[in-house]
Amino acid sequence: MSDGQSRPEHDGSAGVRELDALVIGAGVSGLYALHRLRGMGLTVRVYDRAGEVGGTWWWNRYPGARVDYPGGPFYCYTFSEELVRAWDWVERQPDQPSVLTYLNHVADTFDLRRDIQLHTTVQSAVFDEAAQRWSVETSDGERISAQFLIAAVGTLSAPNKPDIPGLDDFAGEVFHTGNWPQEERVELAGKRVGVIGTGSSGVQVIPHIAREAEHLTVFQRTPQFALPARNQPLDPELVRDSKENWGEVRRQIREYGRPLHMVPSTRSVHEDSEEERLAVFEDAWQQGGLALRECYRDLLTDPVANGYVSDFVRAKIRETVQDPAVAAKLMPDYYFATKRQVMDEGYFETYNRDDVTLVDLRDEPIETFTADGVRTTEGEYPLDVLVLATGYDAITGALRRINPVGRDGLQLEEKWAAGSRTYLGLSIVGFPNLFMFHGPESPSVMFHQFYGTESQGDWMATCIAHMREHGLATIEPVPEAEAAWGAEVQERANRTLYPQTDSWFTGANMPGKPREFMVYIGGSQYHQHLHELAANGYDGFVFEPARSVAPVTQA
Repeated sequence: MSDGQSRPEHDGSAGVRELDALVIGAGVSGLYALHRLRGMGLTVRVYDRAGEVGGTWWWNRYPGARVDYPGGPFYCYTFSEELVRAWDWVERQPDQPSVLTYLNHVADTFDLRRDIQLHTTVQSAVFDEAAQRWSVETSDGERISAQFLIAAVGTLSAPNKPDIPGLDDFAGEVFHTGNWPQEERVELAGKRVGVIGTGSSGVQVIPHIAREAEHLTVFQRTPQFALPARNQPLDPELVRDSKENWGEVRRQIREYGRPLHMVPSTRSVHEDSEEERLAVFEDAWQQGGLALRECYRDLLTDPVANGYVSDFVRAKIRETVQDPAVAAKLMPDYYFATKRQVMDEGYFETYNRDDVTLVDLRDEPIETFTADGVRTTEGEYPLDVLVLATGYDAITGALRRINPVGRDGLQLEEKWAAGSRTYLGLSIVGFPNLFMFHGPESPSVMFHQFYGTESQGDWMATCIAHMREHGLATIEPVPEAEAAWGAEVQERANRTLYPQTDSWFTGANMPGKPREFMVYIGGSQYHQHLHELAANGYDGFVFEPARSVAPVTQA
């Protein structure tokens, strides 16, 4: 649309719904995008294949699912003090039902449901260069034309089903932690259950399954540096103080990614003697949560410092697991905390049970599934139920599966074949008017999720307002800006130990996926830069006015 004015929502002459903005996903980011853009007077509609709002928190209903770091009472939207005051978290690590209830509360508070279409998959999205708009088709045959396409698809929302021989031949029940049954309870009592995967969801679900199943067999692909969660009810005084001083709390989240009492230490591990260092580690271990990861500033940048804390955690595993042979299988050998940090609530203690078997797939690979269970190189394991805790095609997977088509027929799969190149983690060369929340090369999973959503959503809103004010039809980055941003992301990552570990941060969990570190390290600086860029005229972007008018580059 060239006049920069909002169009009323209606079906066009060819049965095409016209929108200013189409949002894919009704999770944390999608809800905020709808609230923010609709408040500007835009016609906005959200599409989600789920049966309710909540995004990942609607799908992840497996036993033990909860926020995997101590986020309460700060795991929430920050933009509305009224919303903060109206909601009470109960635990340091809210569980899945609590988070889902919260997101439903948000949807009701801001009357969002009337513009959300559920049970609907966006099947194709193609940029129409003549119309300067996105043409979208959904699973129910609806066609939509939208000036802006906003991907709020989530970083952990595309479940990874491993390619294991015979898996489809297994006659028992199969569940993925990322796509758990929504309506009925999964009955495990009296059943032989196998779990593949010991990442965050695996570590959460395994103790719960062990307490219910007749026998549990864990097929471990990678041992984990799991830390004790020490989840507990929230301190009422902390909750009260945070609500009364929310403006200051929000400032701290904006500048540090978390309130000040949760900010990592500035002290080096080398400033302490061995005795002092072990005392610091022990104190952090007893605190639980992320305290051990953040008790020294150089644990994620210095291999020697990381070795100290890695040895400490391995010693704790040996103390906990009674059978030395089982404990040996549970010894992680990567740099501590360079994968998504896993929180533990009785995980290692589970292996002391007589009805739990640990199979180390590094020493005993799976040969094939059969109708009755699993056959490894060492033997057969009969199963009635299989749980795939095998994670996700993280950060890029959900949008790649939609595979939008940009200028000149360029498919996103082709664009990202050698790596997920973006500008600022929210836009892509060749894909005008496509914005991403928490995309690759943004801080995404390494910054306060809700504030990060608000910051990116506010940038999108400001940009759209700028375009409407100046009658601009499209925006996209220039190649030089995209290349420079990618180089900065990798340069920052290479100052740390993260890229030296195979993880979903690097795409290493997905066969054939390009190996790259996909997260921008430096969250608060990112958000400051984002809004300075807008104030300075959108450096690195090119705007296109009406057809017949030459593009204007902001350099």
